Parts: sequence; C-alpha cells; structure tokens
Amino acid sequence: MNAIFELTTTSRKMAAPYLEKYTLEQLNTIPEGFSNTIFWNIAHIVVTQQLLVYKLSGLPMQVSDDLVEKYRKGTKPEQDATQEEVDLIKSLLFSTVEQMRTDYENKVFQNFNEYPTSTGFTLHTVEEAIQFNAFHEGLHIGILMSLRKFV
Repeated sequence: MNAIFELTTTSRKMAAPYLEKYTLEQLNTIPEGFSNTIFWNIAHIVVTQQLLVYKLSGLPMQVSDDLVEKYRKGTKPEQDATQEEVDLIKSLLFSTVEQMRTDYENKVFQNFNEYPTSTGFTLHTVEEAIQFNAFHEGLHIGILMSLRKFV
C-alpha cells in the first residue's frame, strides 16, 4: 500500500501548483467546452478521496458537508470560489493524504460499505477504494492539464 499512498501524494503535488500559479479569476473560469473549473477539479479530488475512503468506511470525514455538497460527483460550480476556500483546499490537499496513510497504518478502517463506481467498477474494501481514488485523481489531473490551456 505504500506505493499507492506515494502515488496519491504525487498526484497532489501535480495539482498543488495550479493553486499557486493561477489567479482566483483563472481558477474560477469555465472555458468553452468544459463544465467545471480548475479549482472545482482540485476541490473535487479532495472531497472524493474523503467520500471513497472515510464515508464508505463509516468514519468522520476531514472535510465539511458544505464542501461535499459543492464538489462531489455530479456537481458543477454554482458560484465562484473565494480565496478563503482556495486556502482551505491548499491546506487539505496533503493533510488528507497523510491522515489517510496514518489511519490505514493504525488500522482505523474496520468496515467498508460496498460501492459501485460510475466507471462500472465495484469497490469492496478500503484498499480498493484507496487504489481507485488514485485512478480517479489521475483522470482529474488530465482534465487540469487540458483546462490550463484555456484559462
């Protein structure tokens, strides 16, 4: 499992510079042909990791219900993100991965609610959820790489 935690950290390292390099206006821009923003995609990966790993394990998440409602699967930006929200996601980007690793090593994940993903792959264990999350983050890193060309 060490490799999958490192992979997740690597994807977060790829996402983090977007929050530094782009202005708040650019982070909130939805280019023509896209349905979300750079910021939405980064917040979405943080929220999704929490839902897949913690919520499906019946454990408290490290993100607020408000963030979940704004950035979970099936949402789109309804209003511009604020600088405070950007700062919050910056603070959660790596801390959530570190906490997941610590909790996994400490055997905090004792239960898991099976979940059929929208890709057709069913998650049966927290290990599968952690691995699927890395795949999911990779998809959104690709979207970020596309979005950056248009903002």
